[in-house]
Amino acid sequence: MKAETILAELNRLRSDLPKDPSDIEWLTLHHVFCFVSYKVADLQKYLDEQAAKGAFDDFEP
Repeated sequence: MKAETILAELNRLRSDLPKDPSDIEWLTLHHVFCFVSYKVADLQKYLDEQAAKGAFDDFEP
């Protein structure tokens, strides 16, 4: 699993919502996306560890 795949999906989820800083759902997705975007190497390390445990075996791109 690539970090870019996860980030792209998170961004899609964020983009599906109208930008509304008063909405906790948008606010959460926006800030999680921003934070994780700055930590791509850490995300990839985590995903690699999870992949070794079989966490993405059922995922089909």
